[in-house]
Amino acid sequence: MAQLWGGRFTKETDRLVYDFNASLRFDKRLFHQDIEGSIAHVVMLSKQGILTVEEKDVIIKGLTGIREDVEEGKLAIDERYEDIHSFVEANLIDRVGDAGKKLHTGRSRNDQVALDMRLYTRMKVLEIDAHLEKLLRVILDTMEENIETYMPGFTHLQKAQPTTLAHHYGAYFEMFKRDRQRMKDIFKRMNYCPLGAGALAGTTYPLDRNYTAVLMGFEGPTLNSMDSVADRDYLIEFLAALSTVMMHLSRFSEEIIIWNSNEYQFVELDDAYSTGSSIMPQKKNPDIAELVRGKTGRVYGALMAILTTMKGIPLAYNKDMQEDKEVSFDAFDTVEDCLTLFTGMLGTMKFKKDRMAKSAMNGFTNATDAADYLVNKGVPFRDAHGIIGRLVLYCIDKNTSIDALSLEELQAISDKFGSDVYEAISLKTCVEKRLTAGAPGPDAMREVIKLHKAYLEQEEKFFSDKVFAEN
Repeated sequence: MAQLWGGRFTKETDRLVYDFNASLRFDKRLFHQDIEGSIAHVVMLSKQGILTVEEKDVIIKGLTGIREDVEEGKLAIDERYEDIHSFVEANLIDRVGDAGKKLHTGRSRNDQVALDMRLYTRMKVLEIDAHLEKLLRVILDTMEENIETYMPGFTHLQKAQPTTLAHHYGAYFEMFKRDRQRMKDIFKRMNYCPLGAGALAGTTYPLDRNYTAVLMGFEGPTLNSMDSVADRDYLIEFLAALSTVMMHLSRFSEEIIIWNSNEYQFVELDDAYSTGSSIMPQKKNPDIAELVRGKTGRVYGALMAILTTMKGIPLAYNKDMQEDKEVSFDAFDTVEDCLTLFTGMLGTMKFKKDRMAKSAMNGFTNATDAADYLVNKGVPFRDAHGIIGRLVLYCIDKNTSIDALSLEELQAISDKFGSDVYEAISLKTCVEKRLTAGAPGPDAMREVIKLHKAYLEQEEKFFSDKVFAEN
């Protein structure tokens, strides 16, 4: 059992205790971040005269050699070690001798793991943002192609007013755009370096924490050493943002599942993103959408787990905080997988435009426009509302739609109806005359699409300079 703290103890840790305490099986994914942080730490120690240039060079050569051997499969990260930090340091000492024992000067595992987790999470913020950007582009492409694709809009899952597919997709563009904005906000708030905080009270060595922060692309060092090792707010905030991403994906998935049903038949899912039934040969199931919807609860669970773990922890570091990793890693992986697959499914999905338009025509979605028509003829809105209500009842009894009625039938309910009513309540007119900002009218939609394109270019520039690879 390779561990870094044996001097105080007179006998071996019980094997079950050791296994319960060890974290290598999950924190080994922090390997690159641990190497990156160690190299930056050693460079700073040399700059400050705490290590010689020769010691720095020997240690960095040993660390890069370990990284290369692990990447090439020559060195296994096995569970003889307590955690990833023990693995790196023990192998470094084996390779370079006493110089390797100086790696940990001015550093604690507390600020080391705080750094590793922050570096890893920062990387994941950027990766999730990139996935969201791809999804937004797929949504925007669909919007551009479907400005005049008519469909019913719903409230209470009942047909309400006519809209367009571009307008409907535009609602999700706004949701995922806000999700990207949350990534940007999280990145700014979390991008401060905890290394140098020590166990909780800093160190007597003359560290240059600003320099270390700059080496790793941080805005600067954290300003309280206790908070540095005890803070997981950034992780909670990221998991909350990921939960919101999943909520948006789940809502969209639910609509696709409904649109794909036999009753709606608005969409045709690509075979690559569907599955069949083991017993019913006619089935083509929207499994990806259903799994995205189902996995949302898994990400919510990670957020609740971290909130519950952190709620009763006194300052500073406590072993409870080791529980931040497994659920977070699972949530990160889940959201990335869901975004990747959902974007692929969305980009290959076909729309049955005639079916969508027919559904809008048969659902009294033009009832509000019919009421507005009467208002423009001088009828008070409340009276117009009642007239159209009676008209809808008549249509239901006759199993028809408002625009299919004869002018005589319309005038039997209100003499204010004229022959111009048919154009006034057509799907095209109902949509096109809605031109206020954010409405589905074609001119309004084209302006919004123009703004969305400009937004994507602007955000791409912001994040393009902030890609911190696993160096």
